[in-house]
Amino acid sequence: MDGYLVAVADITERRKAEARIAYMAHHDGLTNLANRELYQERLKQALESTRSANQRVTVLCLDLDLFKNVNDTLGHPVGDRLLRMVADRLRLEVRGNNLVARLGGDEFAVILASDVSPNETSDFAAGLIKSLSASYDIDGHEVVIGASIGIALSPGDGVTSEELMRNADLALYRAKEDGGGRHRFFEREMDRQAQKRRDMELDLRRAFANGEFELHYQRLVDIAADRISGFESLLRWRHPDKGMISPADFIPVAEEIGLIVALGEWVLREACNEAVKWPAAVKVAVNLSAVQFRSRNLVQVVISALAQSGLSPKRLELEITESIFLAETEANLATLHQLRELGVSISMDDFGTGYSSLSYLRSFPFDKIKIDRSFVKDLAQRSDCVAIVRAISGLGRSLNITTTAEGVETVDQLDWLRAEGCNEVQGFLFSPAKPASEVEQLLSRFGARASQAA
Repeated sequence: MDGYLVAVADITERRKAEARIAYMAHHDGLTNLANRELYQERLKQALESTRSANQRVTVLCLDLDLFKNVNDTLGHPVGDRLLRMVADRLRLEVRGNNLVARLGGDEFAVILASDVSPNETSDFAAGLIKSLSASYDIDGHEVVIGASIGIALSPGDGVTSEELMRNADLALYRAKEDGGGRHRFFEREMDRQAQKRRDMELDLRRAFANGEFELHYQRLVDIAADRISGFESLLRWRHPDKGMISPADFIPVAEEIGLIVALGEWVLREACNEAVKWPAAVKVAVNLSAVQFRSRNLVQVVISALAQSGLSPKRLELEITESIFLAETEANLATLHQLRELGVSISMDDFGTGYSSLSYLRSFPFDKIKIDRSFVKDLAQRSDCVAIVRAISGLGRSLNITTTAEGVETVDQLDWLRAEGCNEVQGFLFSPAKPASEVEQLLSRFGARASQAA
């Protein structure tokens, strides 16, 4: 009798353990929501069951807004508790035959297995965002986050689980791009844009390997001396089939895929190698990406470019934007000071367009501030633009910082800038950016009289 009872106990415990293992294999360990494996299994089942009935299955991909800030400021344990609270709210909203899953990190997904209309889906997504955006109380901290949602509906947006998830992801990306805190339905245009981007990624990598990039140079003119004081190097991409591609189109993609670090190093070396051929009084300016700063080998790259070219550090200007100050400020400031110690000049580009440009002048002693073209464009028509240019020029004089105005296209604009005490100008009034092969000709023709048109 005792042996029989022990056998029953052994079988019961084994079945409990097997059930526990099976549960853990299909559920997220932190939130107890369904995991990616169970989600994909259920999505395939839902698609199979609705295919013959010609009904819709709706997929929602959800990403938390500002969640990284919680981890960074309050720590990962608080972030984990927040994820569990988010999961509790999602359980309250997603009921019946529908399923909510945690795919990883702060990414969640929902299957609406019942045949709901796009309007009903829109209302449901808006309700999810409202619920998740209400504040959370964690150990006395009021934590506020948001949510963005991408939506795809079968069969129009896909007939397989892979297609639906991919297209819901594309819609989520658009929702994040549009500022977050909203939902977006998948549109075929998103797919076209995604394909275009993938093509550009492949083209960029091939272009770098094949040497399709080149530098053009736009002259900087010293107003008082009426001479060329330097050239700004500008990256150009000459695609073998599509011709010249705008930097506005390819630079953001190069930054996102990490190619900008290698590309930026090439630009520095190429610019220094070219500038060493110019007269000793002529400088070269190179734009730096915030991504290059994060690579943390920028100083060594600059040292190497100067050493290999033989260019004096005093003839190299590095242009940065305020985005460099918006993250890892102390580390970036340390890098800027190391560059300054080499003898290199540092310029603040697009001055006046950011949130805290004035405070950055206190953080670091810039050699130059560049007045954005948006203030120069309407100088002759708008008194507020004149006031801004006057203030920036006066600030430059007080702090012994050179001021350079970008985008000068008319003689009227040049006259205004001269009257307001601006030191340097650049723009189409003098010349567009020219290939390296034309720089020597520009210097020989206009070195003495820089203000003449090219």
